[in-house]
Amino acid sequence: MKAIDLFAGAGGFSTGAAMAGVQVVWAANHWPAAVQVHANNHPGTMHACQDLEQADWTQVPGHDLLLASPACQGHTNARGKERPHHDAQRATAWAVVSAAECHQPEAFVVENVKEFAKWALYPAWCAAMHALGYALAPMVLDAADHGVAQHRRRLFIVGTRSKHPIDLRLEQHAHAPASSVIDFTAGRWRPIHHPRRSSATLQRIERARPRFGERFVAPYYGSGSGETGRSLDRPLGTITTLDRWAVIDGERMRMLSAGEARAAMGFPDTYQLPSRHKDAMHMLGNAVVPPVARDVINALRAAA
Repeated sequence: MKAIDLFAGAGGFSTGAAMAGVQVVWAANHWPAAVQVHANNHPGTMHACQDLEQADWTQVPGHDLLLASPACQGHTNARGKERPHHDAQRATAWAVVSAAECHQPEAFVVENVKEFAKWALYPAWCAAMHALGYALAPMVLDAADHGVAQHRRRLFIVGTRSKHPIDLRLEQHAHAPASSVIDFTAGRWRPIHHPRRSSATLQRIERARPRFGERFVAPYYGSGSGETGRSLDRPLGTITTLDRWAVIDGERMRMLSAGEARAAMGFPDTYQLPSRHKDAMHMLGNAVVPPVARDVINALRAAA
């Protein structure tokens, strides 16, 4: 089976496809740095760095499976205030329709945040896919159920050229604890009581100690994922595009490293990331979790 990967980013969908034995023949993204990371890790794939809303789909190799993760920033609740560019970000989903119309692959899998299904034009998007002959099976999946050390709930829409939506049988894996990806002997640690440490951070840590002891993780900003920290015996909360999770060890702390975030996303340890921490975290936070993609593709192939 051959696939293409739209809005490929750092390559989570492509990596999951490779885990499932699928050859990704073409991948594209608009960010040169992400295209380079993808090319470094998937050298056998043809790459394009372009705006996919302007793509000439006739130049894309033939394929059986279309994978796509269009921009989520215009949909997610984490985006904050609605901004003018969010309309443009939401519109990237129409590139998936154009690609499917041109090549009419046997199946597609689209990943996005859950709020994608609340988009005002989501019914129209689904209608367009139906008009192309696809039956749609949307499902919300948690990455933790696929064996990675992170709770990450995302919408996956599986489209097949069939009369009825496909029934996928997905095996639920045991949850992996946060402790499985954190190395307490590595990283740049700093004292918790630092002059520039915010009072909110200090309060969050102190509230967590009675429950979790000397070692735990805590959200570094905002209110989601628990104000009082999180036990190392359970998966992390969602890896975001910004440094989100602080690792606490007694009177010292540090942020989750890019390598630890890579492991929590389910990428192989050998997967090459940008040397700049900020870029690595941004790409990982936007990525599809490879083991989830693997399981969806395997279930799709089994049911076909």
